[in-house]
Amino acid sequence: MPSEKTEKTPMYQYIVNDIKRKIEAGELHPHDPLPTQIDLAKAYHTSEITSRRALSELAQEGYVYRIRGKGSFVQEKAEHVGSRPIRKLFFAHRNLELNSFSHPFFSDMFAGIGAVCDENDVGFHLWDMGEDYRLPDDLNAGIVLLTNTADDSFDIERLTAWQQEGRRIITVHFYYPHLGIPYVIVDNLTGGYLATQHLISLGHRRIGMIVTGKSMMELNQEFSLRLQGYRLALSQHQIPFDPTLVACMDAEQESVTLGAEGFKRLIALEEPPTAIFATSDAKAIGAMNAARTSGMDVPGDISIMGYDDLKIGAITYPSLSSVNQNTRTLGERAAEILLFELEEAGQQLVKDEIVPTLIPRGSTAKAPS
Repeated sequence: MPSEKTEKTPMYQYIVNDIKRKIEAGELHPHDPLPTQIDLAKAYHTSEITSRRALSELAQEGYVYRIRGKGSFVQEKAEHVGSRPIRKLFFAHRNLELNSFSHPFFSDMFAGIGAVCDENDVGFHLWDMGEDYRLPDDLNAGIVLLTNTADDSFDIERLTAWQQEGRRIITVHFYYPHLGIPYVIVDNLTGGYLATQHLISLGHRRIGMIVTGKSMMELNQEFSLRLQGYRLALSQHQIPFDPTLVACMDAEQESVTLGAEGFKRLIALEEPPTAIFATSDAKAIGAMNAARTSGMDVPGDISIMGYDDLKIGAITYPSLSSVNQNTRTLGERAAEILLFELEEAGQQLVKDEIVPTLIPRGSTAKAPS
């Protein structure tokens, strides 16, 4: 018997109750597709906003699961019904300067998280943990956690404590597989490989690299992986790795100055490179400026490759070849895992790696003959 609509029952709740009834009565079976929000709105003579909220409620309560681009489906078991639904999602960081969030790594990621939250009527907020590592008091909240800080001083023992509290946490950018904490990262090894492979495909064999760190043995996680990708691409083309072609710049922040200094160091070699891969667009732009100052033409005399796909790179002269990290997708996956996949996974580690995209532009060209 269909559930009754009363004046006090919101329309979205009426739809939720009716679909729950059909599932519990066996009219809908595990993995059966539900109508789209458009078809659901037509069937119940309501708006798409209302039908979307109903589907979101059913997903939150564990009656249905969603697959991006395919739709909503009946959950196999009702074991998760009654689990704590996530109504708020926080991006938690520790003492990062607000201007850091203007970088596309963050702005695109926030856009991805926000889109999934909007689709599922979940609030999305920024949270600074501060010196005392304080998370929101709401234990039902989802936490997208950034653990790295300017001085890499994050206390990872806090992660174990939060697990014991039952916190719903997923880390981005940095990861700790030994703790079993879900994570989504950008595949920096593939990113470094794509950048180097692009230069090799243009005929370059002597390729310099400008990376931030005290030495090749003292790089952070992301730059270390980009260096591995660089070395992998070289080895696949039987190009010997020459450590003198890797300029390690000791600094805490990316800047054009680092790129200019790295360029000068590489170009002063007895056999200088014909191409340079800088592991950030800021360093790449600094290298292009230094090349121009020294009277060299980019890309005629030397090709320069960046990483990050900053918007300004498209309007530099020449426009900067780069690697886009696809962090909007990273944000979408982080939110989807928190909202829909943690309970279903049980004890299994949930993780995802986002593959970057090569963006070739005018700063790279065939190697000079």
